[in-house]
Amino acid sequence: MQKPIIYQMLPRLWGNDKIDPKKNGSLSENGTGKFSDIDSNTLEYLKWLGCSHVWLTGVIRHSTQADEEGCIPSHPQFVKGKAGSPYAICDYYDVNAYLADNPENRMAEFESLIKRMHDAGLKVIIDFVPNHVSRDYGKTAPSEGHPMLGENDDKTVHWKSENDFFYYPGQQLVLPTETPEGMEPYVELPAMATGNNCYSPAPGINDWYETVKINYGDSHTGTWDKMYDIIRFWAEKGVDGFRCDMVELVPPEFFKWLIAKAKTVFPSLIFIAEVYKKELYGEYIRTIGFDYLYDKSGLYDTLRTIVEKNVNDNGMPVELWQSATGITRSWQFLSDLQPYMLNFLENHDEQRFASDFFGRDARKTFAPLYVSLFLNTAPFMIYFGEEVGEKGMDEEGFSGRDGRTTIFDWWSVASIRRLRKLIASGKYRTSSVSELVENGLMKEEAELFLRFTEAIRFAAEDCSIRQGTTYDLCYCNMSSDGFDKNRHFVFLRDYEEHTLLIAANFSNREAVMKLVIPEHAFEWMGIPKTEALHPGKVIEVKVQPMDGAIVTLI
Repeated sequence: MQKPIIYQMLPRLWGNDKIDPKKNGSLSENGTGKFSDIDSNTLEYLKWLGCSHVWLTGVIRHSTQADEEGCIPSHPQFVKGKAGSPYAICDYYDVNAYLADNPENRMAEFESLIKRMHDAGLKVIIDFVPNHVSRDYGKTAPSEGHPMLGENDDKTVHWKSENDFFYYPGQQLVLPTETPEGMEPYVELPAMATGNNCYSPAPGINDWYETVKINYGDSHTGTWDKMYDIIRFWAEKGVDGFRCDMVELVPPEFFKWLIAKAKTVFPSLIFIAEVYKKELYGEYIRTIGFDYLYDKSGLYDTLRTIVEKNVNDNGMPVELWQSATGITRSWQFLSDLQPYMLNFLENHDEQRFASDFFGRDARKTFAPLYVSLFLNTAPFMIYFGEEVGEKGMDEEGFSGRDGRTTIFDWWSVASIRRLRKLIASGKYRTSSVSELVENGLMKEEAELFLRFTEAIRFAAEDCSIRQGTTYDLCYCNMSSDGFDKNRHFVFLRDYEEHTLLIAANFSNREAVMKLVIPEHAFEWMGIPKTEALHPGKVIEVKVQPMDGAIVTLI
């Protein structure tokens, strides 16, 4: 049994080797990665890293301003960025033409990529975007034999259960953006509701104005069947799972029906929900049937708050919500839901850990990483470039210098280029920083790479991490010498005759923790007592600032 390790990548950026991309550059100026760039070397590396799944973000055809490499340009007044958002879908049954070496052969190239990934022992995850589509959804020829949303809608009414969209009869869309010079304004009449539940013909600049909200009616309608057809289409091509975008904006009854129906035909298909309301976690797992949920509002937010407090530590007292005790509260809240969470420190929506907006220094990642990765058997997700400390501080264009790797612009990321050079050399298996530098990485990237990849591979291989139980040691060490409940977190992982003690130090000072394991832990986990290891035995663990340590007890 392997702990699921998911590697998220944007193919558009992964294979782009453009040396000096231009801010707000076009496709021809800045280039793009291709399906073919996810080659055998890449897949061999991901398998070596310990990955079980790859989430290919931005595969399904979306609106873009580009008019080359098989792209059909959308009106720039509503497209965010020159490349466009991967979540403004214009054709659910197609892949982006710009990702293919031969745009006319794009689907065959994608199917070839799926086969390569399967042959390498990796499963394929893509996005399912059920809440909204692009403003110009359907501009490409509909796929033969597949239904189109909205083709039979009654546009004379605002809402009808059988309609796929919401309309504002007699009212024209008013966009919050200026019409590009020399172009006619984008016209949408009647106006349609916007994807973030903006029920107005005039969305604001902070709304998802590039998208149109989908209507699921008040019971099972034709919209439900059309969305299932999309899942079936991709599952039949070999896709193994779907990361479902913004599920809280879609009726839960629909997902319960969809997942059950899909799994009767494709029983091994997995569904990952992007959710944010912790109080709904239980419903989404136990009632609706999702396999995994983002734990963004739980463990991620907790760890981020703790990290930010210590990165900016000015000697002020730690408030309860900033304390490492929040980690205990987080797992206690989850209870038996823990294995169904998807843990992460980065993804396309969040700021990079090493950015100026979060951890500021990739070397400080190991305290939160050791908790997020090792605390339980839940899946862990890596965002491409995280293993070399990508900062997300480029000023790409629409995205701006915001600490995120752009999903809106044509761009090339320098750290990713260096990582790909290393992968192509096949020399990433070394334990030598100098050899990693000789084969592409910068020194600080190489140092991070060694430790980060070691941690991921350990999580994927070690039986106590993959399958074991967890015991939080914080409650019984509150008064222990060297232990600070607000800045330290310690726990056990145990499986059969293998026991680990893992400590995380969230302070900016070295910690020398003198820890004890209570009688209850020995009894509950079945740990054998020996002269060297028994209840009350003091175990000294030294942990560097913003770092973690693993001690093998048995």
